[in-house]
Amino acid sequence: MKDSKRRKFKADFKAQVALEAVKERKTLAELAQQFNLHPNQISTWKGLLLSSATGIFQETSKGQEEKQAFEEERSRLYEQVGKLQVELEWLKKKYQRFQEP
Repeated sequence: MKDSKRRKFKADFKAQVALEAVKERKTLAELAQQFNLHPNQISTWKGLLLSSATGIFQETSKGQEEKQAFEEERSRLYEQVGKLQVELEWLKKKYQRFQEP
């Protein structure tokens, strides 16, 4: 008996097939024959593409929020480092006064 293995497809191939299905220039049967796939598989990939399309644009705003949070944290840390440097310089001056006879 022949061992049948599942075929695995790369994301770029899936995207290509799904985009062709969204364009609707060819029927699902024609696309299935062209890409050697089952029409149900093409429909599934097309549905995933259409359902996740809005998420692509939402990620942009989420990424902007993360970037803004990162910048705020960065500026807070720079401010803290500046304060610590001022304190260190002040302590060095005070220490030198106690060292002088």
